[in-house]
Amino acid sequence: MSERPVRATTRLRRMLAEPGLIVAPGAYEGISARLIEAAGFRAVYMTGAGTAASHLGQPDLGLATLTEMATHAAHIASCVSLPVIADADTGYGNALNVVRTVREYERAGVAALHLEDQVASKKCGHIAGKQVIPMKEFAEKIRAAAEHRTDPDFVVIARTDARAVTGLDDAIERGNRYHDAGADVIFVEAPQSLEEIERVAREVKAPLLANMVQGGRTPAVRAIDLERLGFKIAIYPAVCMAAAVTAIEAALTRLQATGTDWHDGPTLSPMDIFKRVGFDWWHDIETRYSSDA
Repeated sequence: MSERPVRATTRLRRMLAEPGLIVAPGAYEGISARLIEAAGFRAVYMTGAGTAASHLGQPDLGLATLTEMATHAAHIASCVSLPVIADADTGYGNALNVVRTVREYERAGVAALHLEDQVASKKCGHIAGKQVIPMKEFAEKIRAAAEHRTDPDFVVIARTDARAVTGLDDAIERGNRYHDAGADVIFVEAPQSLEEIERVAREVKAPLLANMVQGGRTPAVRAIDLERLGFKIAIYPAVCMAAAVTAIEAALTRLQATGTDWHDGPTLSPMDIFKRVGFDWWHDIETRYSSDA
């Protein structure tokens, strides 16, 4: 009798308990998630900004709903075997809504979510104009999330956006308060210098997540240096989407200029694409259960 596969939540918990940094590139849809797995990474991050951009064609301004985000998370989780860490914005309301959000994300098959202490409707963590709710109010939302998950291994990550609103001291205090409330990992969004990143690493007494956004407010820090500072997770939300947007724009410009999408250099046939999204697996099933077999 074969052993039951280990749940993604349990695998992520084990990774958090082991030495080393978990590098989770950002997937904005199924192809990018599959390419992340094929590249050998240990986890996938479902970017909220990428979900809004790819799924809705809208900016990261809190326009995506719980249903849209959870559905998108389920699609990504279903096409990879890796643990998926998913953006859950503010939890879409008060503590009651947060409990429902946790249940919906658990049902979607993700291993972790992060909730943030912004005022709804939220904004991307690296643009101006954010506001945060009172620390005590968000701590209670985190407590509700932690106490009402149905899978004890499901990872709750608390994100604070206070650095840009009330300063780094408050962000650090909030991080520690949210960990005390039950968050497994703390995510201090958008520290603005290496010195601030080092302060977060020293003063927040919890496992830490670093958000590396090219062109954002946080300076680039290599994964090896984040690990040296003690961070446990590093997410790269835009790594796939930014590359795709640049490549798509170039391809469309070439098509408009030349009247064809044929060009010199590496190309992908339809079958090349299909193989990257599981064609061989599906073809094997089709062959095995064909009446002509």
